[in-house]
Amino acid sequence: MPDSKAARIITIVAHGKPGRLAPGQLEFRSPPPLSLYVHIPWCIRKCPYCDFNSHEARRQIPEADYIAALIADLESALPLIWGRKVSSIFFGGGTPSLFSGQSLDTLLTAIRTLVPLLPDAEVTLEANPGTVESEKFAAFRDAGINRLSLGIQSFNPAHLKALGRIHNGNDARRAIEIATRHFDNINLDLMYGLPEQTLAQAMDDVDAALAYAPTHLSCYQLTLEANTAFAAAPPALPDPDCCADMQDAIEARLAIAGFTHYETSAFAQTGRHCRHNVNYWTFGDYLGIGAGAHGKLTLHNQVLRQMRWKQPKQYLAKVAEATFIDNEFAVDSADLPFEFMMNALRLNQGFDVSLFEARTALPLVSIENELRQAEACGLIVRRPGHIAPTELGRHHLNRLLECFLTEKPGNTP
Repeated sequence: MPDSKAARIITIVAHGKPGRLAPGQLEFRSPPPLSLYVHIPWCIRKCPYCDFNSHEARRQIPEADYIAALIADLESALPLIWGRKVSSIFFGGGTPSLFSGQSLDTLLTAIRTLVPLLPDAEVTLEANPGTVESEKFAAFRDAGINRLSLGIQSFNPAHLKALGRIHNGNDARRAIEIATRHFDNINLDLMYGLPEQTLAQAMDDVDAALAYAPTHLSCYQLTLEANTAFAAAPPALPDPDCCADMQDAIEARLAIAGFTHYETSAFAQTGRHCRHNVNYWTFGDYLGIGAGAHGKLTLHNQVLRQMRWKQPKQYLAKVAEATFIDNEFAVDSADLPFEFMMNALRLNQGFDVSLFEARTALPLVSIENELRQAEACGLIVRRPGHIAPTELGRHHLNRLLECFLTEKPGNTP
């Protein structure tokens, strides 16, 4: 998730109550920070492990039409975010780097015109090493992109082939070298637990990445997601114990290299946390525009979730009709604790209890039984005013989150 794997994790619950927009029973004193997510759905080739809303560009991408649609989409959402400042922008996909610097400049100019963007706003673009050109990266920087996220995944040619990536190890190295000429804030995505991968090979990838002194690393274990080619024809993956050894070794190596392990899969140099993703994990607000984009917006009496039309052609057609949203609903207050915990408990340092109350408009006592259960199982530790996952809780996050489900696994609704 590339970085945008965060977006997939946090939208698992966003399919829950189609068409429902119930009046809220909550009272929010002030909205949380606001981010903007922009989805660009096209890629050159769909990877067999990918469950994102991405579509192979079998013919010319309607780039100008899509940029115009994104601007119209943002304009339509202004009444919901009027006056609120945007602290970060994230271009995810798909492969956003397929678009030209000129197109992104047009879009970012419109964004700056329509919404108040903080002067130090973080603006991230995901890029595929197979679509790298020095002139294009320079144009991205000139347009206002100030953070780049490169989907390296591995430097090993056999593993890249197994993952269906369009780049090889040399392409990956060249992309990083070009990126460092234009950006001083770079994330590299790596995956481990790859088909037939050994512990030594996983560490070789980490060492190769560290040689370029990135400011941020995202290290994800390969998982077989539903509705992917890998799910239909699963490859032979390392056994769970080997994957656990890889995870432990990666965490240890990056700690020695001076990286803070601040979120389940995220490691950063001092002051280089991904602010956009931290806003997700702290249950902040985000407006999502583009095909299939999800959003979460806090109004005065409810938390509103939205999803745009998923298929690119359908999205363009619906925008032309001024019909931007496919699904919209207010999150039931009973579901807010789980949604909050699903995000905040990914942060290794945990959260202050005041954040729970501010983001959910619920008192912490409303989940006292759930907290006691998680604590009794050794999954969280509670200190005055603070809650954090234990090492056991971090390594068994799904088990921890089950404590906060309104309908526990195995229960009949």
